[in-house]
Amino acid sequence: MLGDILARLQKQASAGESGVAAAFELNWQSLEPEAQKLACLLSLFALAPIPWSLVESAASVSDLEFDFKANCTILVERYLLQELAEDTYQVHERIRELLQQKLEDLPEANELKRGYCQAMVSIAKDIPETPTLIDIAQATLAIPHLAEAATVYQAWLSDDDLIWPFVSLGRFYQGQGAYDQALPWRKQCLSSTKKRYGDEHPDVTTSLNNLAVLYCLQGRYGDAEHLYIEALRMAKHLLGDEHPDVATSLNNLAELYRSQGRYSDAEPLHIEALRMAKRLLGDEHLDVATSLNNLAELYRSQGRYGDAEHLYIEALRMVKRLLGDEHPDVATSLNNLAVLYCSQGRYSDAEPLYIQALTMRKRLLGDEHPAVATSLNNLGGLYDLQGRYSDAETFYIQALTMRKRLLGDEHPDVAISLNNLGGLYDSQGRFSDAEPLYIQALEIAEQRLGTNHPNTITISANLEYLQRNRQP
Repeated sequence: MLGDILARLQKQASAGESGVAAAFELNWQSLEPEAQKLACLLSLFALAPIPWSLVESAASVSDLEFDFKANCTILVERYLLQELAEDTYQVHERIRELLQQKLEDLPEANELKRGYCQAMVSIAKDIPETPTLIDIAQATLAIPHLAEAATVYQAWLSDDDLIWPFVSLGRFYQGQGAYDQALPWRKQCLSSTKKRYGDEHPDVTTSLNNLAVLYCLQGRYGDAEHLYIEALRMAKHLLGDEHPDVATSLNNLAELYRSQGRYSDAEPLHIEALRMAKRLLGDEHLDVATSLNNLAELYRSQGRYGDAEHLYIEALRMVKRLLGDEHPDVATSLNNLAVLYCSQGRYSDAEPLYIQALTMRKRLLGDEHPAVATSLNNLGGLYDLQGRYSDAETFYIQALTMRKRLLGDEHPDVAISLNNLGGLYDSQGRFSDAEPLYIQALEIAEQRLGTNHPNTITISANLEYLQRNRQP
């Protein structure tokens, strides 16, 4: 245990805190300069397990050239470091405090801090925008140390690197559907970039967009809108009208309007974003695939199924070619195409795509993820339309339970699940079971989406019809 380190140090000295400090000083004076530098470098890491690969990376960037493993062994023998597992170590909290005091006396202190930050940025850049379970597992041990760079050692992040720890921490949590944990990092990213660069800077634009995306995932559309509009204005002002970041901002704002049911506002923005992405990035680019998918989503929402289908198919083909068959974005495209087929009554075409998307999402993202809940809900909807009510109920209940657990009781997706389950009971004549679900769904939809949103109107009509025609 880490406590053993202090216990051993206490045995070397008199007693209490002064004894620990005295024993530490004796150990420190007996170390060679290389071991001292390594100990000071280790004090920069968070109070969490430290993968040795991170230490080597930080040492390399700091131009420390000596036998790291041999000096690591010396630190363990001197009770200044504990080996938790093979190539994984940790510094005790009190020892870390004493080492940080020694760090400040080193001429190389700033160099070590900059090297630590650069090493963390390298890790940050490896976390993809949509992390899979494998990506999450690989990044998990680095997360506390990334957080340390973003907060404690932010001043030693270069201007080019400042945004990266925040972006990666946001991706890590947001990618798992842990939106509440992602939120403080998205907010800190915005405040830190504004503090460093002022209100007008491309990294501020990126921060605004990222925070707005998270608000949309949380169903906080009103909070997202002004951020998207400001990001679009800033991108045009700083980068000009013809820039990929402007296309991204147009696409994001269009998606928000689609989510709000403001289809006439969304369409011209989606079309312009697609045209701009093709013009600036070429026909084969992930941003183009995203725009194709989003425009297809709009057309499907408007009932323009023929226009939507070829866009969905082209987006799916492009994503597979650019990312491979095993990627969360492929699962999203499969799911969206299945939704279209279901809307057209092409149930035999939709079912295998829904099942494939659900299986892929579970495999890549884990069983506890909002995207899995969406797949469960959609598959339930398919079975509902086919009259397979027992199967539909199972999937609807799983989706509702998961959405409440992951997103909270007041999320718009929870309203959708409540309405769907209510509709299932309604169609079975279980009116007393359906009515409270409709009422809950309507309360959420009115509060989070407004009375004029298509979802709110649908739920209100369902409840009104039930109360007028189907109750005794």
